[in-house]
Amino acid sequence: MSTLVIVESPTKARTIRNYLPKGYHVTASMGHIRDLPSSAEEIPKEQKGLPWSQLGVNVEENFAPLYIVPKKKKKVVTELKQALKEADELILATDEDREGESISWHLLEVLKPKVPIKRMVFHEITQEAIQKALTNCREIDFNLVHAQETRRILDRLVGYTLSPLLWRKIAKGLSAGRVQSVSVRLIVQRERERQAFQSANFWDLKAELLQKKAKFEAKLITLGGKRLATGSDFDATTGQLTKGKRVVVLSQAEAIALKERLTGKDWTVTQTEEKPTTRKPSPPFTTSTLQQEANRKLGISARDTMRTAQKLYEEGYITYMRTDSVHLSDQAITAARDCVETKYGKDYLSPQVRQYKTKSKGAQEAHEAIRPAGSTFRTPQETGLKDRELALYDMIWKRTVACQMADARLTQLSVILKVEDAEFRSAGKRIDFPGFFRAYVEGSDDPDAALENQEVVLPDLKEGDRPTCKKLEEVEHNTQPPARYTEASLVKALESKGIGRPSTYATIIGTIVDRGYVQIRDKALTPTFTAFAVTALLEEHFPSLVDTDFTSRMEQTLDEIATGEVQWLPYLKDFYLGEKGLETQVKVRESDIDPAVAKAIAIESLPVKVKIGRFGPYIEAENGEEKITASLPADLTPADLNPAQVETILKQKTEGPEQVGSHPETGEPIFLLVGSYGPYVQLGAVTEENKKPKRASLPKTIQPEALTLQMAVDLLALPRLLGEHPETGKPIKVGLGRFGPYVVHDQGKDGKDYRSLKKEDNLFTIDFERAMELLAQPKRTRGKSSSKTPLKALGNHPTDNEPINVYEGPYGIYVNHLKVNAGLPEGETVETITLEKALELLAEKAGSKATKKKTTTKKTTTKKTTTRKTKSSS
Repeated sequence: MSTLVIVESPTKARTIRNYLPKGYHVTASMGHIRDLPSSAEEIPKEQKGLPWSQLGVNVEENFAPLYIVPKKKKKVVTELKQALKEADELILATDEDREGESISWHLLEVLKPKVPIKRMVFHEITQEAIQKALTNCREIDFNLVHAQETRRILDRLVGYTLSPLLWRKIAKGLSAGRVQSVSVRLIVQRERERQAFQSANFWDLKAELLQKKAKFEAKLITLGGKRLATGSDFDATTGQLTKGKRVVVLSQAEAIALKERLTGKDWTVTQTEEKPTTRKPSPPFTTSTLQQEANRKLGISARDTMRTAQKLYEEGYITYMRTDSVHLSDQAITAARDCVETKYGKDYLSPQVRQYKTKSKGAQEAHEAIRPAGSTFRTPQETGLKDRELALYDMIWKRTVACQMADARLTQLSVILKVEDAEFRSAGKRIDFPGFFRAYVEGSDDPDAALENQEVVLPDLKEGDRPTCKKLEEVEHNTQPPARYTEASLVKALESKGIGRPSTYATIIGTIVDRGYVQIRDKALTPTFTAFAVTALLEEHFPSLVDTDFTSRMEQTLDEIATGEVQWLPYLKDFYLGEKGLETQVKVRESDIDPAVAKAIAIESLPVKVKIGRFGPYIEAENGEEKITASLPADLTPADLNPAQVETILKQKTEGPEQVGSHPETGEPIFLLVGSYGPYVQLGAVTEENKKPKRASLPKTIQPEALTLQMAVDLLALPRLLGEHPETGKPIKVGLGRFGPYVVHDQGKDGKDYRSLKKEDNLFTIDFERAMELLAQPKRTRGKSSSKTPLKALGNHPTDNEPINVYEGPYGIYVNHLKVNAGLPEGETVETITLEKALELLAEKAGSKATKKKTTTKKTTTKKTTTRKTKSSS
């Protein structure tokens, strides 16, 4: 009996294949094989021209979706149908969540199998889990299918109804989304808070004291019996003390006077306190907390975290990575506790088994937290993983093991000292027993280092002691605006507000960055002018669609559809066609939206208007009776633009560019200008004879106001020749490009070999020796090595002595020789493939390529001959 098993990806297929009996053939659907049309080209002829075809959803026919098989999936479908012909049974083994259930349903709809069908689900890919799943197959859960389909239709209705409106009112190419627009609004709201923020300035004193040769610090907390002000005592919108606060606010002059008054006076310990506390370990990871911690600890984006976690799951290293649950199975708890006892000893084991309860509302179907797979946990060193996969697995392993460890026991230390009418406080912390800190400390790569950093040791102090003050200094404080969202804090905010679901956060953040609503700078999410304009329009005319509570209720309804508590069709009708439905809102509100108003962005601190135009943001100012407009650089955001920049840009427009000086060799003027891609220098003016004068962008490390004539001359001299390569005799140069400063080995027809400069390198002073050092380093592109590391080296080809290696690609494992790649056949693995077998596969592939090439050439020749005959006979 032959059984066909369909999963989503080749990696998952390869892993699961190892745990299935003989007669089971595993293949991949490569994700969804059907979807709504993404363009007019994909709409079938039968539906083209129908009023609803562009939307892809027939609203009048009970929101019937128009599903099509995209071109890139037609070959996959053909192969699946062929494989099904040879099978006596079909098992659909896609992921256990809504998306996986939907993929299985679409497979049934397209393949129309005539053999028995089973739905197999599992949350980890291990021998035990797969065997158990085989004996506990079920039917497709149509509640899950309806929930996924409703979400897909909702997203299409919002996106395809509002996006065209934004094109008409603001600019072409903009998009709106059910969760995307709410996320952008949160980021814009935070930026508005920062813009409205008024910083407060206050001072205090810090003392360095000595007790029996032991140094410690203390800070001023009261003066004359009144508490000293802290940042929380000030109003963020005014910068003034919050009404009703009875605290002392010291100016710089007052702080200096107080320091002088207290200098040389006697200090006395008036109170000491030791307060024991405990810290409990965090629960094991959910999708959301994994994304947050990977961003904080490893600097990995939510999107890359999910890609890496998906790979780890499909290769059998971790359990299913899309989950809201913090629950651990009994098997997992036993495995974690075994790890604790083996690695750290019994003293570090939690006396009782720890079981965590999921607090997230609307937790999805997956029933266990993200943890190492199996009934025993492989240590990170035992996995053989490398780079990002190893770092993420290591974090998951440590968090899971730590959750079954003993509490950390600490003592908080507090000492109050008095000098004259001032009181100072010194705070310390002692770790009495590290407990789970030994394995895992949030936000830290190194638990041992984190333990040292957490301890603040104080000398042995008792009431009545008189330590010596060695140093007293005044300290300035300025209140800080609310921090911009990072990926980690945005994910946390979205989850706490019930917006979207953790499995969608990576896609949401990727979308708002890719579509130009947000820029990522030093991990912070900074909104663009476009984000401000779109958010303002939606807030004014479609407030419910960017309201967090409204969006959260939508997510709750989708969860209820998944459990069968709510019917999907009445909900869609109410959302889109109801009295306050989206379609009705757009029809009523569109005529009220003035494009001139919608394009304008109000920024109180600026003396001009900022508008969104066809080619991006620009400023508009009044100059007497005429209006002056000037484009803003593409990467400039509201956070960057200030009155001084506005003045420079407008001055350039009205008076011409600012002259930095004259070139010392040619005498030509050098101008500083601001263009679409930021500030740049230009040698000479644009004239009929010199239509394209030499230009050079300013690197991000040089601010326009800091530019000197020599810097401008050096920039215009780029690319600069450093010398000739000792082996090729070809030039080595340093230059400045789109991705920053670089060195290049220019080999002419043989190509150019580039390397980016490091942070410590200076663009203007780098020498030939340093350039050669950089060129000797392995080339990297977008964070990955350009030369792929083979999974296994099989040896050299007998005819040309070139290497034959095994690699992993998007479609599975393959062997490679020069330009020929051959996929591994069914049953063959990295471990079993030999040089002899690889030679056979490569020869077969090379032969088929040659045959295909000959056939193509023959067809082309025939076509050309026919054309010639036609022409000659006419």
